[in-house]
Amino acid sequence: MPLKMESDLRVGKVVEISAASTKSFEDAIASGIDRASKTLKNVQGAWIKEQKVIVKDGKIAQFRVHLMVTFILAD
Repeated sequence: MPLKMESDLRVGKVVEISAASTKSFEDAIASGIDRASKTLKNVQGAWIKEQKVIVKDGKIAQFRVHLMVTFILAD
């Protein structure tokens, strides 16, 4: 009789999102993850693809990030 092996194989997906904050890059990242978690289930992590600032009148007006968010697809 062959051995029955259970698989712990999971399938993930990556989506790209953008987020912004007037406070900091950290705040932009946190708000992006918070928003993604409201729509996507099983968010596992993210990496920052790009960071940039918007400058107005010689001062930073906005911090922007582009995130690659990884989540696990449900069975």
